Amino acid sequence: MIKLIRGIIEFRKTRRPLVMDTFARLALGQSPDCLFVACSDSRVAVNVFASTDPGDLFVIRNVGNIIPKHPNSGSTVAGLEYALKVLNVRHVIVCGHSDCGAIRALAQVPGLLPEGPLRRWLRHAEAIAQTGETSLDDLSKKNVVHQMANLFTHPVVKERVTSGTLSLHGIWFDIRKADVYYLEGDTFVLIDDSEGNKILEQLKAETPPSDNFTAKTSSPPDQSGNN
Repeated sequence: MIKLIRGIIEFRKTRRPLVMDTFARLALGQSPDCLFVACSDSRVAVNVFASTDPGDLFVIRNVGNIIPKHPNSGSTVAGLEYALKVLNVRHVIVCGHSDCGAIRALAQVPGLLPEGPLRRWLRHAEAIAQTGETSLDDLSKKNVVHQMANLFTHPVVKERVTSGTLSLHGIWFDIRKADVYYLEGDTFVLIDDSEGNKILEQLKAETPPSDNFTAKTSSPPDQSGNN
């Protein structure tokens, strides 16, 4: 908390004059083109590893970067609905990460968690613990794919993906190496210059989602998400 208050003081002295125009413009409204679903983990700092600015992303953060299946409700689903129906985002990104505490809880101590809000919440991801995977990081990657499948159960998501007005993306952040990976098919590929430019070309082309992608995201995967 001390660091936070000192940071606010420093921001006011040094950075506020540089961003006042940006925030004045954003005060009139927001128009992000991406919904970014990430874990609550304090180390997953998208503004750092993706160099994003205020107004770039509509962000939902929760334990385990989870999206409950339709017809579940709650704040995450409410945020999803707002992003799609009010902000009309064109991209939804699910971001997993290494050393995820939610994944560790699912893999190692699912029966030891006391009944309560956390255990009930993690049930939206418990299918990945049945895949036989022992690597926590690989389980975390599988969870990204699983949550993308959960996204696709929501009618508004399915309708827009099918019509080509919405794209779903999976990324995975390696905390130790500060590397970011992008889901290509069933594999997470490091976003270096080559891969990044390839993704940019795909985005520019705005190719409608394929039938294979629709089929892959319509149900929880078994083997997807290996690096």
